[in-house]
This record gives sequence, structure tokens and C-alpha cells, in this order.
Amino acid sequence: MAKRYGLVIDLERCIGCNTCTIACKVENNMEIGSGIVVETIGGPHRDTPGGKFPKLSMYYLPMPCMHCDQPPCLDACPVEAIYKRGDGMVLIDKDKCDGCQACLPACPYDALSYDAKGNLAQKCNLCAYRIDQGLEPFCVRCCETEAIFFGDLNDPGSKVSQLIAQRNAYTLKSELGTKPAIYYCQPASRGQI
Repeated sequence: MAKRYGLVIDLERCIGCNTCTIACKVENNMEIGSGIVVETIGGPHRDTPGGKFPKLSMYYLPMPCMHCDQPPCLDACPVEAIYKRGDGMVLIDKDKCDGCQACLPACPYDALSYDAKGNLAQKCNLCAYRIDQGLEPFCVRCCETEAIFFGDLNDPGSKVSQLIAQRNAYTLKSELGTKPAIYYCQPASRGQI
């Protein structure tokens, strides 16, 4: 079976420090918010807990590109600049991208952004060039709390596959049928988002 690379993000361990966001910016020379965005999930106002005292809750949700098996952005790109590798990574060919931005609204996860300086779309590329060298994505390497795990989702013995099974990990917006390669684990005390 072919490899399918993906991430498992442990929301119990994530502290919202944005190290993954900075790592993505530094490693890929992108603007903040162009690779991974960390959202605060809780109350009605940003960075406030939800619920009623004493049962308050708040957590952080890192949102990279979901590297979908059925990526809507790929179909939306009129110049075929977005493509999917055999290992499941969804990438943008910067030489083909004409900056039309047709892919941005097609993504149900808001994972793409527009770089006005370069006149092109950009997103998390899962550090494909690092993976090709046998290294982990830079966000995984830099995560202070070791909340992000990388591996082959098709290998039942991989750490990511084991976490998915043991922690009942889930994908976002699974009802859309995009089949994301980014999974989330959270404590039993929280409902799925």
C-alpha cells in the first residue's frame, strides 16, 4: 500500500504558543497565517473560556492545510498549479500559479492564503522537501509540547496510526468527504468540534 503522510495533533498538549506558526513562517519564508493558524476555541470572545463557572473550557486548534485525499482546491485551480503527490501531500507549483485566487474560497478549512508580493496562493506544504530528505515537518520538530506527530497514515504500526486508534482521533468536517490527512486528539471531557 502506498504511503499517505499526515499529522496527528494532540489538543490536550497544545498550549496555543504559536511555535508551529512561527516555524512554518521561518522554514517556508511565508507571512504569518499562511501556513498554520492556531485558533482559540472557547467562549464567544477570542481568548476567553466557554461554559459557566466552574465548568469552563478553552483549547487551541492548530489549522494547517488538511492535505485532503479529495482536495477541493485542486479542482478549483484553473491552471493546474495545485497537485497531489503519490504520498498524499497537496502542493502548489509556484511556477504555474498565476495568483487568480480561485482556490482560496474552494477550501472548506480556509487553509490557503494569497501572497500579494509573489502574486500566488500559499499554504502548508507539510515541508515536503524535508520529508524527501528523511526529516519531519518543521512544525513537528519545533513543537514545544510535542503535540504534533507526523507519519504514514496507511501504516498501522506508525505512531500516527496508533494515536488515531488509541485516542479515537478525528478529522474536521468529515461530512464533506474531503478525507483530510490531519487528525485531532482531545480529552474525553471535550466534545468533537
